[in-house]
Amino acid sequence: MTIIRLWPGRIAMALVLFLNALTCMAGESPDEAAIRQVILSTWNKPNAPVEVGPVVVAGGNAIAGWTQGTRGGRALMARDKAGRWSVAACGGDGLKEAKLLESTGMGEARAKQLSAALAQAESAIPAARRAQFSTFDGLVRMDAAGQHSGHEASSSRTGIDAKGAKP
Repeated sequence: MTIIRLWPGRIAMALVLFLNALTCMAGESPDEAAIRQVILSTWNKPNAPVEVGPVVVAGGNAIAGWTQGTRGGRALMARDKAGRWSVAACGGDGLKEAKLLESTGMGEARAKQLSAALAQAESAIPAARRAQFSTFDGLVRMDAAGQHSGHEASSSRTGIDAKGAKP
């Protein structure tokens, strides 16, 4: 009986190791894999799967494109001191702009680096999927638990209103 109970755990562990190996073989960095997992564990649903990518990383910040059904957007990610990634904000086209990234507290050099890396990564994405990233309206700040603080709260901190325009 004890041997039978151990099998499911060993099978699950083998599956996790196999999937991690596939991820590494696909050329995805550990940071990219962790970011993908954060987004999937937060918003993926059986009836509404989330597709994540591209993911670009610069230091302790990253941007990940995502689509879910006919909608999509971009997630601004931040790494904490313990190395864990979380969603700092969700947005659309505004997250492509270095100036908006700077308004979130990011340094100018990193904002420009992320913006350039995102433009390059998204150029390899089919145009129809890339257009879905633009369907997210505005900029919504997220807390550590993945909850949004509302468009009004985010606009007062970023200088961007719910439509993504400066007042």
